[in-house]
Formats: sequence, structure tokens, C-alpha cells
Amino acid sequence: METMKRWAGVVAGFFLCTGIAQAAPPPAEAFFKDPAIVEAMLSPSGRKLAIRSSFGGNRIGLGVFDLSPGGKPTRTAQFNDGDIWRAHWVNDDRLVFSVVDLSDGSGRPRGAPGLFAINPDGSQMRQLVRRMGRPVITDGSRQERLLDWNHRLLTVPRPQAGQVNEEVLVVEFTPDQQQLETPLWLNTRTGRTRPTGVDIPSNTVGWVTDSRGELRVALTRREGRRGALWRGPGQQAWQPLFESDLLNPPFGINAVDDAGQLYVTRTQGPAGETVLGLYDFERRALASEPLVVTPGFDFSGRVLNDAAGAALGVRVVTDAESTIWRNAAMQALQKEADERLPGRVNSITCRRCGQPDMVALVRSYSDRDPGQFWLYQAQPPEGEENWRPVGRIRNDIKPSEMAQMDLQRIKARDGRDLPVWVTKSPNATGLPAIVLVHGGPWVRGNVWGWHAQAQFLASRGYVVIEPEFRGSAGYGREHFRASFKQFGQAMQDDVADALRWAQAQGLASDKACIAGGSYGGYSTLMGLINDPALYRCGVAWVAVTDLDLYVAGSWWVRDDIPDWGRQYQQRDMVGDPDKDAALIAAHSPVKQAARLKAPVMLVFGEADLRVPLAHGERMRKALREAGNEPVWVSYPGEGHGFAVLKNRVDFAERMEAFLDRHLKAAPAARAP
Repeated sequence: METMKRWAGVVAGFFLCTGIAQAAPPPAEAFFKDPAIVEAMLSPSGRKLAIRSSFGGNRIGLGVFDLSPGGKPTRTAQFNDGDIWRAHWVNDDRLVFSVVDLSDGSGRPRGAPGLFAINPDGSQMRQLVRRMGRPVITDGSRQERLLDWNHRLLTVPRPQAGQVNEEVLVVEFTPDQQQLETPLWLNTRTGRTRPTGVDIPSNTVGWVTDSRGELRVALTRREGRRGALWRGPGQQAWQPLFESDLLNPPFGINAVDDAGQLYVTRTQGPAGETVLGLYDFERRALASEPLVVTPGFDFSGRVLNDAAGAALGVRVVTDAESTIWRNAAMQALQKEADERLPGRVNSITCRRCGQPDMVALVRSYSDRDPGQFWLYQAQPPEGEENWRPVGRIRNDIKPSEMAQMDLQRIKARDGRDLPVWVTKSPNATGLPAIVLVHGGPWVRGNVWGWHAQAQFLASRGYVVIEPEFRGSAGYGREHFRASFKQFGQAMQDDVADALRWAQAQGLASDKACIAGGSYGGYSTLMGLINDPALYRCGVAWVAVTDLDLYVAGSWWVRDDIPDWGRQYQQRDMVGDPDKDAALIAAHSPVKQAARLKAPVMLVFGEADLRVPLAHGERMRKALREAGNEPVWVSYPGEGHGFAVLKNRVDFAERMEAFLDRHLKAAPAARAP
């Protein structure tokens, strides 16, 4: 009892401090610094809890809390030159993790984070894979078996009853990271490796394993073709599942269970929304009846299994995450969590799920609260409650000061269903608007929850409009494919239609600016070009500005877009640099800069390989020649996004000042 009080006090000291209420909105740093709890993970037995956190310092470390009676917290691992990243339990007495230097800028070499193993008490740390450009860390023992930097963790097997696993599955990748080589079993205590004994199909670029780490699906790519092969339990030979072009696979691979069932996603209905189903190996076809359908959304989620591999339920994401449990005890626990923490997503991870001695970790969050962790023990230590708080994810954020986030489904000008996220202070109407355009563009823009950028802008008195324009993933194949060769056209019209809808509803005033990164930065520039009367200014960061450079590449500008992507995907999705040259030029911001009259802020990472600095420099030159000198910011060492805290804060404060100048100042003060 006394030990558990001390444990609770330590956790509270680390995580549960709350700031003093302020009349002014929280500073930018509160939104953009690393969270107090980055990750929390129960051990396989549920008797220990690992947490990644800065613990009040400048680097993210790893701590472990012993949940058994008399257990103590331990600072397990901390590095001076890096941050612990992606930790996993191997067994109750061994963890593995990687290390990246988050203070070194996102453009520095971060593709080789190494791999380390350690005991929960901090003993017997062993480096298993080198970090690129970093010295080997040793506990004094020889480590002649250290793997080179071009190995990464593939999977950690789920512990099996009566067995203590010490191995993880790693894979070697080629220097261009386009093809995976032979996977290896790696012992986390000795560093020894052994082969999997499985033949590796040629052109393999990805794997899907079952919970034991058995290689079940090989994903292949060669030139303009992709495919998947299957190896069932007890089999050695690989059987083809499909082969297709890159853009039209017949189904997607979701997961494999230990019984050898293959979960796949396929499209159905006029919108082409994906559903979850099983693959029928006897018919060599998809099962006719789906298992999970999420109307209005593509299926996104996974089946949850217990330690024996039996299905407990399914976790899905529609507008928000939810879990549908099949197990009665888990249904009861979910109901109890939702009643204790109403109006929130309460995501449960459990050990001995549904059993009388179950242990569960609950991550509870909402649109106004970044979240908090709770520990549930069906049989708690004597004198303790079933439910105990672990800590808040962000201590400096007060939910009462945050904005609300809602998803609306509106109609675009051509009648297309258009999902739009709206983030604003409760009951506020007629606010100046920021249209925030997501990057990608072929990804989903948002899911209901707390999001730093939108919340930061809303805290400054704006309503934030985030459209899921055509091309956004997650809303059906038809919505996705309607974006092909529509850069600066129908995709851009969707962005403008979302703002006009918000203004017609009284949510937004006639004062608006547009902002976004990557594709969102491209859309920002094209919005100012296409709809000059709609926006007063724009903020574009790491923005695609030169479509010719984007679709064709250049000998003189290095980027990380692979040749096969340009040859077999971008030509269909954006445009062929030869056949569609006129289309590309008409919708390339750098060639249309003379039409852009509004104030613009351009922000770039000087080490960006996805959208190289040349994009920004060319746009800056074109605007300058057109008589519209942009506000220019570039960050050394940063890539496609900003990793260094001072840069994230600096960018946020610069953006805030720029938007205020053009949306909140008197009209005369906004003259260039």
C-alpha cells in the first residue's frame, strides 16, 4: 500500500502537474512541444508498464513501472544524443527500442535509428543494430555481432503460453530502401541471428506476419506492377494472391491471424468504400460477405485478438475511433470506461483480456483534450482501487480552453459529397477563417481528436476549416480517383467550396486566409491564384510550387521520389510531363506567380528531400519578379516538416503574427 502510494506520487510528479490558469491563450510551445507521455505500453503479463517520456528533461527516455505489490519505478534508459523511439516489449524482462535525434532537424539522416535491447531495470543494455554516424554503445562486453545500420525491426512476436521469447524479426533493406532482403531472427540478449528458413520471393518490398512472426504475405513490386504472395501455416511454397498495376489492386492486405485466416479489404457500393472481409483460399477469391462495413468511410482498423489468437473484437476509425467487442467482459469494461469518462474516445489495450485478473490500459481523449492514461486492474493490489490515473499526455493544455472539432458533410459545386472538419471555440460564430489544407494529397486529412495546429489557430480567435477534398483517402475509391489530373482544378474548387459553405452558415466571416504544408502548401498558392477575392493571405510551408519539377524531376535537384513513382503513378495521378505539359504549366504556381497578388509567407526546410528547397527558391524569385515580395523563412537541417522544437515554435509565432496582420488589423494597415 505504501509502495503504491510512492509509485502514484512519482507518476504524479512526472505527469500530472497542471499549469496556472491564464487569461491569454497558451503559448505556442504548449501546443508544439513533445507530449509529457509519448507512449505507454503494458508488458505481456500486464505486471509492468513502460512509458516513453522526457520526464521533465530535454530528451525522450524510457521508464518502467512495476505494478506488482512493492514494485518501484525505474528510469530504464536515457540518451544524451538521441530520443528513444518506438519501444516494444519482447517479454516481461526485455524491451527493444530505437533512437533518433529529434534535435538534429528532420532533414538529417534519420532512416537508420539502430536497435537496442534492455532489461526493465536498466541492466544488460545491448546495441543490436548500428545507428548511422553514431558510435557504438556498449556495456563493456564485446559486441562483434552488431548488425549494420541498414537493418530495421520488422515485428516482435506475441509471447506464447509456456514459452519465453527472446527474439525479434529484423529485415535488411537496400540503400535506396526500395527492396527488402532476407529477414532474420535476432536474439536480443546475445545478438545472434538465425535465418527464418523461408524462401524469399524476388522483388519483395514488404511483409505481413502473423502474431508469431511467421512470414505469411510477401508484397512485391517490379516496375509498374505490384503483387502479393501467400505462405500458409505448415507450407514452404509461396502462392500468388494477385498481381496488378500500381493503382488498381483487386484488394488490400489487412492482417493474418495465427489460424491462417487472411483479412483483406475490398471496395463495394457506388462510392467504392472499402470493407473488411476474409480471403477464401478454397475459392481463391474474396469471401462474398464482408465482416465489417463502415458506411460513409473506408474501413480503417484491425481485428483485436487475445493471447490465444481468438478474436475479441474490432477497432475501427470512421469520423472517430471506436471499438466493438465480441467478448462480454470486454463489453462491460468498455461500458464502464465510457461512463466514467463520457464524451471521449476510450481506447483499451488489455492483458489476459476478459479474464478475472485482467489488466488494461485506457487512453482517453477528446477533441478538446490531448488525452490521459488510466490503468485498470480487475484484481488490484490490496488497498488500491480498480482504476488509477497514470498521467496526462500534455500537462500545459487545459481542455476548457480548447476548441471543438466537428465533421460536416456538405456538397461541392458539382454535387460531390465533401467532408469538412470545423474547429472553433464553442458557440463562436462569424470568426475570421483559416482554411487549413492537408498534405499528401492522397491521404486522409483528419480524425476526430485534439490536433495541435488547428487548436493553436483556434486559440488565436480563428475558425479552422479543413476540407477532405477529392483525392483524400478514407472516403471511398470514387472520391479518391476523382482527383486524378485535377491539381489546381476540381481539387482546388473543393477547398474554396468548403470556405464558402462555412461563410454561408455564419461560421466564418468574409475575412479568410489559406494555409497548408506540402500539397497543402501547393493548394495555398493555387487558392490565392484561382480565387483572389476569397483569401486575404496565404501561408505555404514545404510547398510544391513547380509542378514540372515535381512530376519530371531534375538532374540538378535531388529528391526522394522514386523513379517508379514518377513513371507509373504520378503520370496518371498528376500529369504526364510531355503529354500534359500545358495542363501542368497552367496549374503550376511558379508559372502563375504573376496572378498571385495577396501577401504570402513561404517556409521551407533547407534539407528537405521530398520537396527540395529549389521549390521555395523558384517561387520566391517568381513572386519577387512579379512585384510581390513574399515573407521568407527557411530552417537549416530541417526536412519535410520541422523536428526541432525552437523551429516549430518560431514558425507558429511567425505564422500567428502574419495572419493577425492580415486578418485582424485595420484594412489600411494591411496594404503591402
